Order: sequence, then structure tokens, then C-alpha cells
Amino acid sequence: MKVVEVLHMNGGNGDVSYANNSLVQRKVILMTKPITEEAISDLYCSLLPETLCIADLGCSSGANTFLVVSELVKVVEKERKKHKLQSPEFYFRFNDLPGNDFNVIFQSLGEFEQDLRNQTGEELGPCFFSGVPGSFYTRLFPSKSLHFVHSSYSLMWLSQVPDLIEKNKGNIYMSSTSPPSVIKAYYKQYGKDFTNFLKYRSEELMKGGKMVLTFLGRENEDPSSKECCYIWELLSMALNELVVEGLIEEEKLDAFNIPQYTPSPAEVKYIVEKENSFTINRLEATRVHWNASNDHINGGYNVSRCMRAVAEPLLVSQFGPKLMDLVFQKYEEIVSYCMAKEKPEFINVTVSLTKN
Repeated sequence: MKVVEVLHMNGGNGDVSYANNSLVQRKVILMTKPITEEAISDLYCSLLPETLCIADLGCSSGANTFLVVSELVKVVEKERKKHKLQSPEFYFRFNDLPGNDFNVIFQSLGEFEQDLRNQTGEELGPCFFSGVPGSFYTRLFPSKSLHFVHSSYSLMWLSQVPDLIEKNKGNIYMSSTSPPSVIKAYYKQYGKDFTNFLKYRSEELMKGGKMVLTFLGRENEDPSSKECCYIWELLSMALNELVVEGLIEEEKLDAFNIPQYTPSPAEVKYIVEKENSFTINRLEATRVHWNASNDHINGGYNVSRCMRAVAEPLLVSQFGPKLMDLVFQKYEEIVSYCMAKEKPEFINVTVSLTKN
């Protein structure tokens, strides 16, 4: 499985699209808003740039993409009015892997920009938008061309499935039953990827430029702990049921692993300091319930749809499209049963950085 070819959220505006099933991601963007606002405000007040170039990495598509942009613009506009300055020219660069539904973004731009002007006033400077397809584990932008980088719920995805020397039998991700070599391989891949990410962004950001990164993480130092692996463990259970029913080959399941790593704040800190291009301003962990909707009756359904919007393209690449309805029907039942007994939460790790 080439991750760069198959990792993307479900496109369009249908029932199982990411655009209609990303409430958790929206809630996390709003939860981490004070950190983002502080960073963009500090950046603008220290540089007072006439042109402000901002990149959103792993932008996906739908309302969340524009939520980030509008929040950043509002902060800058508030600060420049205080300084009695002209509004800067804004240049937004939306990045995601080539399979991302960029069309949904560009089809909505006209309406979005008009709404933004209605909210901020006609003095708002010109806004330019571009799509940048490619992996953020490679160079994406010209040297020293960016002021600010934002990324939310993207950096936990790895550039590839780790090279495993042992089978991760019966699992699709790290778990308490995974061999130690599997856990080690996942961490090694994460360390390599995150180091590359920091290196390439340090080349693209100007001195004093800032980044705010939020990813699924964990507070526990055990990378196979329930707080970060449980959501995938339940999906693994659904797939194993289909193996028992003879609908999925056991070998196919054993050969499938999710390309993701959810780091602890300590792991993030260690790699940032080791790579040495950035200074950490803030590093925080927050929690959000699996079901971000106010609809608590259909919690299992909501979580299942959210995970389907995220994981379906990966599953289709390994098991084909025919079984997807059945997989997520089983998953919904398993998740509903678990949520009736406990209140599972995602852990978010947010780090605010300044380029040295």
C-alpha cells in the first residue's frame, strides 16, 4: 500500500463524506483556538508584514478548512486596526495529498471570501488561495516563503506503513497484543517522519515564522495504551468478525496496518529539541469525547460515520469496496456497546513553535 496514493478522506458532500462527518475535528480546532490566536497575533505584531503567507497542511475539504482561515484572518485584522495599519495581502496555501478533494474547496471559495468580507469589513486586503498537492514529509514551498504554518489532525498520519519484521497478527494497529518489534517499528517511522517534517518546514519558513500543530496523541507513555489505540482496536474486532465469517482472508487482515502514530507530549518535545530548528512556545494535551455531536442517542452511529469518512479509502485499498457497509455496520454495533459502558475520549497534543 502506497500511503501517498490511498490516504485521503472521503470526498464530496455525501452521507459518508468527510465534509459531513468531521465534527470532532471542528471541535478540536475550536478548542485549540487560543493557542493559534496567540501565535498568529505574536507573529503579526513582531513582523507587521505587508503580505502574509499562511499554509494549512493536511487541509482536507469542507467547512473546517475555511474555519481555520477565517479565525486567522480575524485575529490579524483586529491587530492591524490597533496599529492603524493597512490590511495585509493574504496568501493561503492549502496542502494535502493528491487524492484530496480539492474541488470542494475551490468551488466554495467565492462564497467563503464574501462571507469573510461581510464579517471583517471591506477594508480586508486581497486574499489569494492556491492548492498544493503533495506529502508534507517532502519540500512543498520555496525557501523562506512562509510566515505561518497550521496543521490539525494530520500529522499523526505517517508517510508509510512501518517496516514490520514480525506480523501484527489479528491487529490493524498497535495494541497490547502486538509484538514489541511492531511498537518499535511504529516509533521509528514516526521519529523519521516528524524529524523530516520539521526540517523541511524550517527551510520554508522565514526566521521568526511560527507553526501550530495539533495531532491525535496520548498522555500515557505507553504507545499501545487504550487511550490512543482503542478506536482502531474496535475496528480490528469488526474486521476479525468478517474473517470468522469467511468474508475476509486472514492473511489479508494480518498484512494490513494503519499508517498512524499518536505521540505523547514528551515524544514531541524530544524530537523538536533534537531536530533543533524550532523553539517550543506551548505544548499542551486536551481531551475530546469520541462523539462530538449533541446527539447522544446515536453516538455509535456518529463515531462510526466519522471513522468511515477517515479510514474507508485505506480499507478499500486492502479489502475492496463491497464489504464496507458491513464492516461499518459491525463497527457501529461494537462502538455503541463500548460507549454504553464508558466515555472514551481522544487525546489531542498541540504544540506552538517559533523558527530559530
